[in-house]
Amino acid sequence: MKKVLCLLLAACMIFALAACGGNTAAPAAPAAPAAPAAPAAEAPAAVGGALKVWVPEATVDFTKAQIAAFMEANPQYAGYTVSVEPVGEGDAASNMLTDVGAGADIFNFAQDQLARLVSAGALIPLSDENAAIVAAENDAGSVAAATMAGTTYAYPLTSDNGYFLYYDKSVVTDPSSLEAIIADCEAAGKGFYMEINSGWYQPAFFFGAGCTLTYDTDDAGAFTKCNIDYASDKGVAALKAMIDLHKSKAFFNGSSVSNATNCAAIVDGTWDSGAAKELFGDNYACAKLPTIDVNGTPTQMSGFGGFKLLGVKPQTDADKLELCDALALYLASGEVQIARYNAVGWGPSNVEAKADPAVQADEALSALGEQLAFTIPQGQYPGDYWGLATALGDSVIAGEYDSADDAALLAALQTFQDTCISYAK
Repeated sequence: MKKVLCLLLAACMIFALAACGGNTAAPAAPAAPAAPAAPAAEAPAAVGGALKVWVPEATVDFTKAQIAAFMEANPQYAGYTVSVEPVGEGDAASNMLTDVGAGADIFNFAQDQLARLVSAGALIPLSDENAAIVAAENDAGSVAAATMAGTTYAYPLTSDNGYFLYYDKSVVTDPSSLEAIIADCEAAGKGFYMEINSGWYQPAFFFGAGCTLTYDTDDAGAFTKCNIDYASDKGVAALKAMIDLHKSKAFFNGSSVSNATNCAAIVDGTWDSGAAKELFGDNYACAKLPTIDVNGTPTQMSGFGGFKLLGVKPQTDADKLELCDALALYLASGEVQIARYNAVGWGPSNVEAKADPAVQADEALSALGEQLAFTIPQGQYPGDYWGLATALGDSVIAGEYDSADDAALLAALQTFQDTCISYAK
């Protein structure tokens, strides 16, 4: 029996081994192909580049310092390099008109170049937000100078270009009236200076009397219309006031303190304040322009006002435009305008900056500020206008109208007016 059990056990073991040998393992399923590696996320394009600023030579160092402060306070613009080049307002406008692409991204210019720069596509309008800030923070004259057809194209920097009266207060007792000033000067044997043969100063009489002389331009900057009413009773009254001034023995034709001798009063600008202080010493004083007699009524003299503006040219890069707008707004801010006044003497247009004690203590700027309320911003005028105005003034100085009656004066002004109109045809 034992022998049988052993045989059966051996047979079972042989069967099990055979079964195991016949059941070969199935090959492993092929591994799924590895998914291609996702491309690395592209790093955002670097924001940066070069930005060029043009300012007059006298303000280059000041502007560099202000830009450095702005860039430090705004690290999001660290990728940009800002260069500052010395280019005066007149040259800046001419250069931009010649080649906008090669011009500066931000540049100073005088307000009388606004229309030409807009027509040339050299200025981009301010954003609604920045335009609202400019309108709220600056005086009305400078805002008007930066605006064309209801659109603001530039940032006002100054309200300091115009003319007013410097006088010796030991001689001139009443600076509010031209007739009184002349009487004081004659009594003291002193001179009164005004450049009446200049198209810049001469409108003080005509605009004061209520006359108009402006030009309209088309999109190409061509003169299309002259708005003028000099050939009128108002114009005759203004011309008579010029003639009366010329007849005074105290009158001298001129507008430079440095070239004036034996002077007790002069119509000049802030650029000559140092020379005026030296000339008049302790008797130095300033005032807005006086009144003139217009048909028996004292009438405030007017004239041109001038403003320095800061423009931004159109940009194809939105990030660069953002920097240009932010930097221009900063450079035109009240804070920087006060600093600029302290550094180089430019008179602010910002209302708060104008109220700064240092600015208020500046007699010349205060007088100009009063006068600018009675002026118009100088627009664009044909080159021939300036020569025509000189000829009119020269005729007055030469005494050609000393004995002329109203009809003759009106005829002379009609010729002047018709000639001005012809420049826009």
